[in-house]
Amino acid sequence: MEFYSYIKGLHLIFLISWMATLFYLPRLFVYHVENINVSDYVKVVRIQEHKLYYYIGWPALVLTVITGIVLIAMQPSIMTSGGFMHVKLLCVVLLIIYHFVCGNYVKKFKTNNVKRTSKFFRIFNEIPTILLIIIIYMIVVRPF
Repeated sequence: MEFYSYIKGLHLIFLISWMATLFYLPRLFVYHVENINVSDYVKVVRIQEHKLYYYIGWPALVLTVITGIVLIAMQPSIMTSGGFMHVKLLCVVLLIIYHFVCGNYVKKFKTNNVKRTSKFFRIFNEIPTILLIIIIYMIVVRPF
């Protein structure tokens, strides 16, 4: 069971890295939209968006999912101990979809093909926060 703790620790580290990406990337989208006519600024933000998504976000997502699968495989009874885990996994799926949507925006920003406002991205930026709150509540409180 000691090995389980190490995997759980790694899972949390990777999760934090992934969530940092999902929190900051939409904020970069806000700055990008608000400064769309400042070409030097846009060049820098495009690089930041690309590196954050592909070099930090993707590896963190993959490693979070892998360590999560390993944790479930090591303790499969967690899947039958209540509905909390199913709600948590639903939120994880929604975070993965959100991640892909962010990637789509990264690609659109590269070609100046984004029609969204900074207000949209400010609201869009709240989605991972809400999902993370639900995930933490489900795992810590296990309400059902």
